[in-house]
Amino acid sequence: MYQPRGEPIVFNRDCRAVVVPAGDEGTIPQGAEGVITQALGGSFTVYIQGNLFRIDGVDGDAIGREAVKPPELPEGATDEDVEKLVWDQMHTCYDPEIPIDIVELGLVYSCKIIPLENGQRDVEVEMTLTAPGCGMGEVLCMDVKHKVELIPTIREARVELVFDPPWSAHMMSEAAKLQTGML
Repeated sequence: MYQPRGEPIVFNRDCRAVVVPAGDEGTIPQGAEGVITQALGGSFTVYIQGNLFRIDGVDGDAIGREAVKPPELPEGATDEDVEKLVWDQMHTCYDPEIPIDIVELGLVYSCKIIPLENGQRDVEVEMTLTAPGCGMGEVLCMDVKHKVELIPTIREARVELVFDPPWSAHMMSEAAKLQTGML
């Protein structure tokens, strides 16, 4: 996957952004200049005047990027097909400061697909954070909720932050440990 490092950008319109790691929302004005530091999972982390901001993929056009296409299910998809796509979607959710998705980081504790009578499904996700005081917790939960609810047949995704058991580096996948130098 293409991962820009220090790619300069200029905002071509006002754009909603979230301050990393505080989680506060604001607007970056048209004409602001910055640098893309991370572009993974359809969102962007940009560096502007000493601060990091997370830009959602739907606002990629503000920095000259394409919006991410929604996921698709084959006709007659089974619950297993839907569950695989839910996990695939969660693999597109990244901590804005760490270039590893939340599944590989070991932040997703459980994912339950609940079939409904009308062919729709609900999804319940329990996840945690690398640090309980991280200001990006609600932002990551909303990212998971939004991306899972893009899946056809998903009526609602409920994402709950839990801290028991506390996260530790041993919960990371082998690939994530290798990427961070913890292996």
